[in-house]
Amino acid sequence: MEEKDPPRRAIKSFVTRAGRMGTGQIKALAELGPKFVLPYKPERIDAEAVFGRKAPLVLEIGFGMGAATAEIAQTLPDHDFIGCEVHEPGVGALLKLIDEKQIGNIRIVQHDAVEVLRDMVGPGVLAGVHIFFPDPWHKKRHNKRRLIQPEFVAKLVQHLAPGGYLHCATDWQPYAEQMLEVLSAEPTLQNTASGYADKPAYRPLTKFEARGLRLGHGVWDLVFRRKA
Repeated sequence: MEEKDPPRRAIKSFVTRAGRMGTGQIKALAELGPKFVLPYKPERIDAEAVFGRKAPLVLEIGFGMGAATAEIAQTLPDHDFIGCEVHEPGVGALLKLIDEKQIGNIRIVQHDAVEVLRDMVGPGVLAGVHIFFPDPWHKKRHNKRRLIQPEFVAKLVQHLAPGGYLHCATDWQPYAEQMLEVLSAEPTLQNTASGYADKPAYRPLTKFEARGLRLGHGVWDLVFRRKA
């Protein structure tokens, strides 16, 4: 009997994975969560009230264990960052970094970024969006589960301010090619490069990425801006 694909599901920014919490992460979540984790609720975030200042606001979708997020926030202290991550160990790990490095310009929403964008982020308020190394869904029959799809990008760009940027990075070439195709086809976006972009200085090289580059693996950055 021919195998059929399951019914198409709504786009999600994550895939559920189990993760074990360390004692430091548990402590950070309990002690720092009330200050740095914003509860998901269907109302707009008042970033100026949250951060106590007016600054360019950047949303990161899926920050993993948060090391890159913490480093970028330190590199760009004049920007404020909201990171979306559903996995509790990653949230705990970033909270630890926030405490250890005394970082004040990061807040976290532990929820699906698709719903956070829809319900908590107003139109045209983001100076930038970071999507670094999202799940590539390697198997062809699973490609439709990838986050970077025309429908999602069309909704995402509505939250970018004119001139705001979308920065994606992946180490899976077929996904990089799809990203380039999808982003290039979005009429409100303009590529900042002739194809793939050079890695912006603010994005740190992760240990995993550095090891891959030493082994000859590629990494592709794409930086597009919303047209004025």
